[in-house]
Amino acid sequence: MRAPHRRREVGPIAVEGLPLRAGDRGEAIRDLQRRLAAVGIPGAIADAGTYGPDTSEAVRRFQEERGLHVDGICGRETWSSLVEAGYRLGDRLLYHRSPMLRGDDVTELQRRLGALGFDAGRVDGIFGPQGASALEEFQRNVGLTADGVCGPATIAAIGRLGGRTADVTGVAGVREREALRCAPRSLAGHRIAIGESGGLAALVAALARHLQEAGAVTAVLHHPDGSHQAAEANDFGAQVYLGVRLATAPACVACYFAAPGFESSGGRRLAQLSVEALTEPPPGPPGPLSAEGAVRGMRRPVLRETRMPAVVCELGPPESIVSEGAEVAAALAAALARWVASPLDPDDRDR
Repeated sequence: MRAPHRRREVGPIAVEGLPLRAGDRGEAIRDLQRRLAAVGIPGAIADAGTYGPDTSEAVRRFQEERGLHVDGICGRETWSSLVEAGYRLGDRLLYHRSPMLRGDDVTELQRRLGALGFDAGRVDGIFGPQGASALEEFQRNVGLTADGVCGPATIAAIGRLGGRTADVTGVAGVREREALRCAPRSLAGHRIAIGESGGLAALVAALARHLQEAGAVTAVLHHPDGSHQAAEANDFGAQVYLGVRLATAPACVACYFAAPGFESSGGRRLAQLSVEALTEPPPGPPGPLSAEGAVRGMRRPVLRETRMPAVVCELGPPESIVSEGAEVAAALAAALARWVASPLDPDDRDR
């Protein structure tokens, strides 16, 4: 019998017992099903208050579409993303506050401001100080009161000037590529954050030693929460973040931050280099892992909330990763060295 649920405050309502999973029943499940239906995910309502197969499949589909870890279980990360998905630009006033506002309405505002040439930062759906500054600059340019509050008048002005801008490259992507073009080409002095969330402490320690021998300055992070690691990496002033996570099955998946309107060019490049280093097939030197590699753009918290290019490598099975830890660490150190020397794909260098 499952332990009694604890009440947790998540999003705009109190949700009983996150994570929600197959077999659960009650009002929290009905709310989950209504929210899934409201953002265009069909099927969940069929279970009517029960976390049945249709709801599990609907959650998996939502997780896939949002770039989250796909397991069919509604935990804190999935619930928060579902709440954010319910906001549309104009549903509420947007302004800088603590805690910062999050939602798809913020994402749309960042995308539109960036396409108009105002640097609102990465399109991450988090309304921070850079977004407020860009909004005030826009308001001054169009003759509105520069109060940093996005209300009906500001939205109307954005609509008149920019319309929908989903396919336009914004300032944030240009800024990241320019910073990488100008970055030093040596690991010496590079500030690198390395993270693991459990079971891989020896691997990240070995990776840190490799990087320190090359002159890099490292911070090794062990907190299980991705948002906490992102905050630590930001406070450290890291120029790049590389995390490793255990997967239960054979896997070599490198994830970087990507969302509608923004893709981290540096993150994508490091993800590609990491997979190549870990799985290099003949005729090159063999990598330490036999699993087929994959690169994915995702919106997991540690990727979304870091202010630098960030990659998380999901590696498995656990027994192989532990036994081959020294080789995996050496391969990842080599990938980072290659990335520092050439942090952009050839197609991105001229953009």
